[in-house]
Amino acid sequence: AGNKPTSYEMQVDNTGDQKDKTIFVIKSGADTIYGFGTLMKYSPPGDYLGKRIRMTGNMKSKDVTEWAGFWLRVDGQDNTQLAFDNMHDRPIKGTTEWNTYEIVLDVLAPAKNIAFGALLSGNGQIWFKDPTFEIVGNDVPTTSDNNNR
Repeated sequence: AGNKPTSYEMQVDNTGDQKDKTIFVIKSGADTIYGFGTLMKYSPPGDYLGKRIRMTGNMKSKDVTEWAGFWLRVDGQDNTQLAFDNMHDRPIKGTTEWNTYEIVLDVLAPAKNIAFGALLSGNGQIWFKDPTFEIVGNDVPTTSDNNNR
């Protein structure tokens, strides 16, 4: 998905040093890209409804010209956005080694879907793995000021 999804190659890479893990890759094409591509998944809120959740994942990057990051969105009825964070305020740029990143949002009623993924804006390449979710207490601050609006 994204506003330029066909400008990116998206695949699974199990050839590197992490053969026991599934590693996803988003890589830009040769031309300069003014937009982004994302690999994403939807899930019903299930046991997370009414809870604060933390999504944690690992990512590395190579030659990212604009920015990259994980993202998490809580959708309500009629596809209204209840909460959203795409790490735009703490972007991954350039070339980095594996690092752990997290997003914390509230999943309040009337949530009907949780959407999540990783995105690459502009050119470069990212690898990401191990997205996990856990319920956290209200003492853990959310990572977005766009939480539940």
